[in-house]
Order: sequence, then C-alpha cells, then structure tokens
Amino acid sequence: MAVFSTCGIERPSWYSVAVKGTFYIESIRRPKDGSEAAAEIDAGTFALTRLGIVPDERQMEVLRSTAKRGILNCSRQWGKSTVAAAKAVHRAYMRPGCLVLVASPGERQSAEFVRKASGMVRRLGIRPRGDGDNAISILFPNGSRIVGLPGTEATVRGFSAVSLLLIDEASRVGDEMYQSLRPMLAVGGGDLWLMSTPCGQQGFFYETWRSGDEAWMRVGVKATECSRISAEFLEEERREHTADWFAQEYMCCFTSRDDAAFDSALIEAAMDDSVTELEI
Repeated sequence: MAVFSTCGIERPSWYSVAVKGTFYIESIRRPKDGSEAAAEIDAGTFALTRLGIVPDERQMEVLRSTAKRGILNCSRQWGKSTVAAAKAVHRAYMRPGCLVLVASPGERQSAEFVRKASGMVRRLGIRPRGDGDNAISILFPNGSRIVGLPGTEATVRGFSAVSLLLIDEASRVGDEMYQSLRPMLAVGGGDLWLMSTPCGQQGFFYETWRSGDEAWMRVGVKATECSRISAEFLEEERREHTADWFAQEYMCCFTSRDDAAFDSALIEAAMDDSVTELEI
C-alpha cells in the first residue's frame, strides 16, 4: 500500500485516508488565521498528514489516545520509539512553549530517540537545532523543546512543568531514576508514557504493567500480532534463542531472570507480610 502524505500540499477541510484496511475520515477545523499549528488536530492525523507516517491500527490507537498515563509492552520492532517520537513532535509543535522529556537507560538511546524526532521535524519544514542548554535537544520556533536525558539519576534533576514525559526502554531504567523523574510532572500536570519490552519480573515497568491501576492505558502487542514481522523470521529467532529470551523479546512475557537462583514467583509465594520484624 502506498504511503499517503499531504506534507506541503494544500488539502480541503476534510479528507480521508485508508490505513491497513481501516478507513479514517478526519475533520479539521482550521483557525481563521490559517495557522497550521493552531489547528485542532490529533497526533494520529498529524502523523498521517504532516509526518508521512502510516500507523497500523494499534499504533493509531496509541497516537490518538488522550490518556494521561500509558504503558506499551510491545515486541521488538513493533515501532514503539517511532510512535513515541511522533507523539513528542506533535506535542511540541501544537503546544507553544511546552517541554517534552525523553528518558532512556543511557545517553546513546536518548540521542537515537531525539535523532528520530529530528527527522520528523524536518518533514514539517523546520530545521532542527538545539536549545543551547542541553546536548540532546530540539528547539521549536514556538519555543517548545524536546530534551533527551542521560541515563543516570544524578544528572536528570532540574526540569519542571513537563508537558510530556516519555521513558523509552523503560524496563531497563532504574527505579531510582524513575522516582526522580515523576515529580517533574507535578506542576504542569504532564502526561507519562512508558515504552519497552519486558526485562524480568522486577522494576517499575513490571510493577506498573501488573498493578491493575485503571489510571494507566495498557497496550500489549506480540510479534505474532504485527504484520510487519514475518512468521519465517520469528521461527528462525525461536530456533536461535532460548525459550525465555524469545518469550521476552517477541511475546511480551515477563520471564524470570536466567541467572536467578530461585524463580521470582516462588520467592513471592514464600513472602509472608504477617511476620513482624525481628528485633535484635
């Protein structure tokens, strides 16, 4: 199917796009001054018409979500970072003066995420440039910023009034860093999205996924549910790796760590909250 893009092309007040067999019809109310940035447009429509991205059905669900808290537990190569980058660019472009933060396990991952976002910014006709304060950053003409953070808790403090906080490869980010990031959402009432494949039965990503807290929108997509990943490739991967590794990377399962002396489920079952602390 051909990619539908109207980047740089004048379109009428309504238009339609076919995506993976689903027919989306969007209505855009343009402002009287004709400003694209001021138009009422959701992130899904923005990705289609301004970024030239054709999301699948589940990706569109994420892009169009207005949830304040979201967690993506999805297979490798599903497109978690691409969807999150599109949400980041949409937020920065549509809301003047806002701050979008991207946290990752390390500086390299944050830089790769911002590099992907920079490519999308170029499609908007904007030449990406840094904000002058942060090494991994994009400053928009409307004063908004996307800033990539290094992977250590000690170096991420100092930001406030964050509009959107994205944590990429969240299962590999430490709990201390997560706890230091959350207060940045307090003043601005910002949104928080976690994206990752699992990494054992531990950490805030695992706990959030299994918590049952209805405040979180949960999206889980296995590799077998992604049409872009062939059955032949998955069968090859299944043969080349252990069952636990394959289940974690492609089937979104929170498997126990291979180097653990005891299974995590066994340890949890052995815990008894009624036992009081022994005073010595």
